[in-house]
Order: sequence, then C-alpha cells, then structure tokens
Amino acid sequence: MSDEVEAAQVRGRPFPKGRSGNPAGRRLGSRNKATLAAQKLLAGEAEALTRKAVEAAFAGDSTAMRLCLERILPRDRAVEFALPPIKSAADIAGAMGAVTAALAGGLITPGEAQAIARVFTTFVQTIETSDFDQRLQVLETRQAEDRPTQPRPWPLSSLAT
Repeated sequence: MSDEVEAAQVRGRPFPKGRSGNPAGRRLGSRNKATLAAQKLLAGEAEALTRKAVEAAFAGDSTAMRLCLERILPRDRAVEFALPPIKSAADIAGAMGAVTAALAGGLITPGEAQAIARVFTTFVQTIETSDFDQRLQVLETRQAEDRPTQPRPWPLSSLAT
C-alpha cells in the first residue's frame, strides 16, 4: 500500500513543493547540449555562412540585409554636441535644454536623448545623496557638541521616597 502512495507522489512531482532535486543549481560554466551540438555542426562554416548571408542581402533579402547591417554598424555611436558644464542640480535644466535642442536639430536620436537624460538623472541622484550625507554629518556633529558630557540627573531624582 505504501509503495502505491510513493509511486503516486513520484509521478510528475518527485520533490515537495519549494524543494529542488538540485538545490545547488547548474554548475557555473556548464553549456547547453543543444548549443554545443549546433557549434559542432557550424564549426568551420562561419565564412561560408557569412558569404551566403551577404549574397542574400545583395539579392534583396531584407532580413539578410538587416542582419548584415546590424553586424557592420556600431550599436552605439559617439554623440557630439555642445553641453553646458554641470556642477550642481541647478545646471541640469540648461543641460536638458541643450539635449532637447540637439534632438530637435537632428544631431541625436530620441534613444540617445533618453540615454543622456538617464545620465543626468543619475547625476542628480548622486548630488542629492551627497548633500544628504553632508547635512546628516553636520547635524550629528552639532548634536554631539550639544550633548552634555555629564549625564543629566533623572528629573524625579530629587524626590525622596
């Protein structure tokens, strides 16, 4: 009877919920068997496959063209435009104005403008964190200076019982 219950538990879900049969997980650096098999099949064929993709692109295959161009063109490009110096959070408005002007003028793409804006956001967060830390240190120093060296007597210690 107990063998039947164990067999029923094993089928489909051999481990209790929340527990893995391999709690350590997959070893670092281990490779997928399908990927290894594909690499073995394609070994030494990269040049021929590349030539075939280029020929298909020249023949008008739009997918092959996109594939070839994605490999040729860099994903990110260096963006050059005038940006005012940023020394405080107050300077961000002017810098964002320069980014908006560059976007409107076609010097940068909307994606590049968004990436630059994220840099500005990180910069402002860094300034805010730094300012907060400085203010906290000043307050802690003041509080330490205001704290008496001798402990204050208990307010009701003068009452005798």
